[in-house]
This record gives sequence, C-alpha cells and structure tokens, in this order.
Amino acid sequence: MDLLAVLGSILGAGAVIGGVLTAASARVVTQYEKGLIFRFGRVVATRDPGLRMVIPFVDRMRKVSTQIVTMPVPAQEGITRDNVTVRVDAVVYFRVFDPVLAVAEVQNYLFAVGQVAQTSLRSIIGKSDLDSLLSNREELNKGLEIMIDSPALGWGVHIDRVEIKDVALPDSLKRSMSRQAEAERERRARVISAEGELQASKMLAQAGAQMSESPAALQLRLLETVVQVAAEKNSTLVLPFPVELLRFLERSTPQAPANPQAPQQSPVQRPQEPAAVVERSDEPAALPTTPEQRQLDPPDESPTASENTTHT
Repeated sequence: MDLLAVLGSILGAGAVIGGVLTAASARVVTQYEKGLIFRFGRVVATRDPGLRMVIPFVDRMRKVSTQIVTMPVPAQEGITRDNVTVRVDAVVYFRVFDPVLAVAEVQNYLFAVGQVAQTSLRSIIGKSDLDSLLSNREELNKGLEIMIDSPALGWGVHIDRVEIKDVALPDSLKRSMSRQAEAERERRARVISAEGELQASKMLAQAGAQMSESPAALQLRLLETVVQVAAEKNSTLVLPFPVELLRFLERSTPQAPANPQAPQQSPVQRPQEPAAVVERSDEPAALPTTPEQRQLDPPDESPTASENTTHT
C-alpha cells in the first residue's frame, strides 16, 4: 500500500508539473499578428496565428502586429521656396510586412517611421512653393510617400500612403489671398457681364433691323411693352400717339359725299397788307468833325449844290 501511495503521489506531481509546463509553453497568436520565436536570443522561427507551443524556459515569443498603422505627423513649420512661412501636418499609413526586420533591424520601428515622416515633411515644404502646397496635393503626397518608404523598406515596413492634412498660413497672407480672390471674382463678373451685354446688343441690333422692315411689328412690340408695364403696378402712362396709326385711320375712314344743295361760301378775302413804306430822309449827311477827316473825305457834290451854282 505504501508503494502504491508513493507511485500515486509521484504521478500526481508529474501531472501537475506537466500541466504547468504545458501552460507555460502554450502561446496564442491572433489573426493580425506574427509570432517570432527567440531561442537563447536568436530568432529561429515565425509562428502564424493560432495556438502555438514553445519550449518553456528556452524559447521566448514576441508578437508583431501586421495591421495598418495610422500615424499622425505633428505640424511642421517651414519656409517654402517662395519665402512663405507655413505649418503643415500630415498622416502616414503603413504596415509591417517582415516582422524579423521590424524587430531586429530597428529598435522601435514606430518611432523611427514617425521621425522619418517629420524630416521628409520639412524637406518637401522647402522644395515646394505655396501654390503647390495649396493646389498640387496629390503630387506632394506621392513625393512624400517615396521619401518615407525608401528607408522604411529596410526596417520591414511598407508605407501605404501619405496625406497632407492641413496647411496653416499666416493671418496677413490669408488677408492678402482673400483680397486677391475677391479681385479675381470681380474681374470674372465684369467679363461675364460685358460678354452678356455684347450678345444682347447683337441680338437687339438684329431685332431692330428686322422690325424696321415692318412698322406693324414695332407697334405691336410697343403695345406689348405697355401691357407689361401696366400689369405690374397701377400707374398712369403718357405715350405719344403714333403717326402711323393716324395715317392708317385716315386711309380706312370713308370720305363723306359733297352736298350740292349746300350754299357755297365765297372765299374769304384776306386783307391786303400795306406795302412797305420807304422813308427818304432829306437831311444832309454828317460832316467830318476833324481836319484829318476833311482832308481824307472828298466833299460830296450833291445835286442840290450843283443846281444852286448853275442858277447863280
């Protein structure tokens, strides 16, 4: 009996020890992870998702996530190529495709990718001008992705995409850009208005030329305009009576026949206007007052003076 008890206790202790060792050697790898087996500090194998066993006290497993990591890049302040100070922030999407390189080649691949993203963002700011940062976002994103992906490939990390989130401008530059945009919109509005006036003037010229050929169309248009104006508000309109309408009424009205029994009236004789009376003045002409005028003006030989001399 003592022997059986000893054997039972030994088997029970072995089962307990086996259970402890089994629990210590069992590892669970989730679907989005990869397991690296380190044996005495050396990577010997990788384990896929599932329940995996390791040698207790000999092997050590490290899990590496293979999900896409979204890393925001803090806003970086820089000077563009056209000497404008801006602050630009971005976001980086990457994933680990080689867990061994991500663990063995770099101390902390998350920190390393973040630092490379910041330096690359500053570099892309210095190489670009303000218009490119505001309008050509896609080209800048591609260039930034290439700059970050080049060193990250050696760390077992692949950069899926990089997006520039926001470009912060100084307040003075914002006001200048708003004035520029307002002036541009004003210019476009004036051009569109001028084009509309030009087209309207052409159409009006064609309409005027067509209406000049038929006066009745012009009168109909005038009447239609009067109806439209009178329909809006109760008002009094003073319009000139068209001469063409008078002529039309005169042509359409029949003339009354002459009455032979009506007494004929003698034509009214107009009083004769008195003939113009030409007054003749017998007063002598004015004599020159100064000696110079007397020398220059010869004496008038009037017929009266000559007749008096003859009779004398």
